[in-house]
Amino acid sequence: MTDISVIIPTYNRLWSLPQTIDSCRTDGCAVEIVVIDDGSTDGTWEWLGQQRGIVAVRTENWGKDWAVQRAMAIAQGEYVRFLDSDDWLTPDANVEQLDLARRTGADVVVAGYCDYEQSTGETVGHDWVDCDDFIAQQLGECWASHYSAFLFRRAFIRDIPHRQEFALKDDRLFILEVALREPSLAVYRKPGFVHRHHGQERLQRTGGLTRDIANWTFISLFRKILSMLESRGDLTERRKQAALRTIWPHVRTLARTSPVEARDVVAWIRRIHPEFRPPVRSSVDAAYRSIGVVATERLLSIRPRLG
Repeated sequence: MTDISVIIPTYNRLWSLPQTIDSCRTDGCAVEIVVIDDGSTDGTWEWLGQQRGIVAVRTENWGKDWAVQRAMAIAQGEYVRFLDSDDWLTPDANVEQLDLARRTGADVVVAGYCDYEQSTGETVGHDWVDCDDFIAQQLGECWASHYSAFLFRRAFIRDIPHRQEFALKDDRLFILEVALREPSLAVYRKPGFVHRHHGQERLQRTGGLTRDIANWTFISLFRKILSMLESRGDLTERRKQAALRTIWPHVRTLARTSPVEARDVVAWIRRIHPEFRPPVRSSVDAAYRSIGVVATERLLSIRPRLG
C-alpha cells in the first residue's frame, strides 16, 4: 500500500528536478513519486527513463492543470501532495505529516514553509498562522501558507480539479475549494517544503497581457467563491472583509487597464458589501467617493504622487 503520492508536474526543469525528486524519497513511509513531463524539450523525459522508483508520464504540453489531473487519475497514495519541480520537500515532512494525519484523522495537514533565494542562498522561514476560520484565512484574513506545504487525504480531494480556466491562479482556487468543504485540519509545526526563488521563467511572474489576464482571473475566482458562500448562507462579514481586502489591489490595477470590467467589479462589491472601505490612503478613498474608482486610478497612473 502506498502511503503518500507526491505529484510533480514539470516542464524544462531538468536543472532542478533531481533535487525535487530526491527530497520526496522518505524512510519510514511508502512514497509514490508521480512525475508528469508536460512536453519538456531539455532532456527531462530521457532522464526520467533512466530513473528507478518513479511513475513517469509524458503529456503534450497542455499545461500544469492537465498534468496534475493526469497524475491524480493514476495516484495510489492514501494521501497526496503537490510539488513544483523547482521546489523541494523538507527532510521530515512526509513521514511526520503522515503520522500526524493518521493520529488525528485530519483531511488536511497544514504547515508553513521556507523561501529560498537562489541568487544569495538565503532561506527565510514562514511559520503556520493559527486561525479559527480556515475559509477566512484562505480568503486572505491572515497569512495562509502554500498548498505545497500541505498533505491531503486523497479521498477528500479526489474530485476537486485544478481548473484549466483559472490556470494562472489554479493553486489558489484549489485550496479555496478545499476550504469550502470544511476539512478537519491538523497543524504540522515545521516547514513543509522549500519554495525556490530564481531568475528563470515561473508561472507566478507575469507581465503584459498575461499579467492582465492573471489579474482578472484572481478577481474572477474570488467572485466565484464568494458567490458560492453567499448561495449557501455562509458569506459572513468576516469572510467578505477578508476577500474584498485581498482583491482590492487587483481591482485598482484593473481600473487602470480595463475600466469597463472594473466598474462591473466595483458594482458587485457595493452590492455584497455597501459599507466596504478599501484599504487605501484617506486621500485616495476621498477621491473614490468624489470621482469614482476608475477615474481616480487613471488619474493616479498619470500622477502617482497624488496617492
